[in-house]
Amino acid sequence: MILTAHQPVYMPWLGLFHKISLADTYCIFDDVQYTKKDFVNRNRIKTKDGPLWLTVPVESTNHRELKIKDVQIIQDGWQAKHFKSIQSAYAKSRFYSEYIDQIEELFMAKKWAFLVDLNKAWLDFGLRTLEIEVNIHKASDFHFEGSKSDLVASMCSQLQANSYIFGELGADYAEVSTFEKIGVSIHFQKYIHPTYTQLHGEFVSHLSFLDLLLNEGPKSREILLSGNI
Repeated sequence: MILTAHQPVYMPWLGLFHKISLADTYCIFDDVQYTKKDFVNRNRIKTKDGPLWLTVPVESTNHRELKIKDVQIIQDGWQAKHFKSIQSAYAKSRFYSEYIDQIEELFMAKKWAFLVDLNKAWLDFGLRTLEIEVNIHKASDFHFEGSKSDLVASMCSQLQANSYIFGELGADYAEVSTFEKIGVSIHFQKYIHPTYTQLHGEFVSHLSFLDLLLNEGPKSREILLSGNI
């Protein structure tokens, strides 16, 4: 079984969906430390004025002791603001009408209390629209031990994986010998970001997957995986 994992992030970028597409099982690492100014509660869309950060306001007092699964969202009207920003940015995109009702429901159907639940809803929407099938687990449902390579190895053992896919930066800390001891082969993703039709001038990469989806619609999966294995 091929396994990969990542922290729960807001409106993920294409590279995360590519990594998930390579695996049989995906583990949401929701019980690691929350970090400020990361993609856990923010991401970018493209507007006529350039890339725009959409940030979900969260309670982050004592954030160094706060796990992602426990991060609560501040109810200050952010949902309507984010939705209006997406409407404004993508109203003229080719597939706006096909997806905008589903996007509105994600924002407006309920008041999200916990960030991890909001991010899971966005993950599910992305997997569904990008036609990626994978088994999903949450780290908080298990008891993985250690840190860095030992933590990943513990996850592989408990989820009975024989292969693990790291992100590209995993090469900076993964210890091959740790995985050899438990019979797990490891691989490092190197995502080649595709170009595609965008609104608002010169192409910008590393945005939320929404940018691809609203501009390219049913072709999004093919474009997401193009030039990659």
